[in-house]
Amino acid sequence: MVDYAKTRAWRSGDVRQAYTPRDTILYALGVGAASDPLDSRQLRLVYEQDLVALPTMASVLASPGAWMRDNAELGIDFAKMVHGEQSVQIHAALPPSGILVGRSRVARLVDKGVGKGAVMHVEKELWTETNNQLVAVCEQVLFLRGDGGFSKDAGGDEPATAPAPVPDRAPDRVIMLQTRPDQAVLYRLSGDLNPLHIDPAFAAKAGFPRPILHGLATYGFACRGLIEAFCDSDPARLKAMRARMSAPVFPGDTILLECWRVGERIAFQARVADRDVMVLSYGWAAT
Repeated sequence: MVDYAKTRAWRSGDVRQAYTPRDTILYALGVGAASDPLDSRQLRLVYEQDLVALPTMASVLASPGAWMRDNAELGIDFAKMVHGEQSVQIHAALPPSGILVGRSRVARLVDKGVGKGAVMHVEKELWTETNNQLVAVCEQVLFLRGDGGFSKDAGGDEPATAPAPVPDRAPDRVIMLQTRPDQAVLYRLSGDLNPLHIDPAFAAKAGFPRPILHGLATYGFACRGLIEAFCDSDPARLKAMRARMSAPVFPGDTILLECWRVGERIAFQARVADRDVMVLSYGWAAT
């Protein structure tokens, strides 16, 4: 069973990552950038001349790795963990290359009850190494399906405020995002080497007919679509983004990103129409 006190007290320490323009380009290709290599707006994401970084790349930089698996004393059942939601808040434009320091902590741990699991919020701050400037704050929401029932002995945190649903009307804009059959093969080069995303035999054992796309890749696709549609293709104009990863995308799927203007924010969700599956829900972005 998860140890609430030890898990809430966990800190990653400084995680240093040096990255190059090549890493930034690989990330952009992993989330479908430059599908039209003659489009100068898309080219900025993959060409070292005037290169710019997508804000969601912050979610994969200077992360602490498989810390839950490597810290057995926390009691987390790593095999039953699901990455459920992700957010990124940008405080300064993400450099296309440089050295960043990540500092992660468990910010919230909610007990859903025996047989219902737990919900853990992990917050990561990204700072520049040279001048200690805060660049981004990222949050993962992880569903710990095997770890409910600890609060009767050790307490637990209150649940976060439930996200607002999208408006009950037709979307203001629908953006089509085409994934490639080899999309997961490309995306894994940004650091997530889980065989679920490349090994057909492993995927079959997990109950999938073929390897699935990384949830953070779907999240990155949505980011790119929002920037093209609402930020005039300028990544620096997207200040924050959050979404729930509701179901997996298979490489080769066509994603329909449905968007609504709601005041200063953009509400969105994403679906794969061919399979009638919602793959991102409760999404919002700020520009």
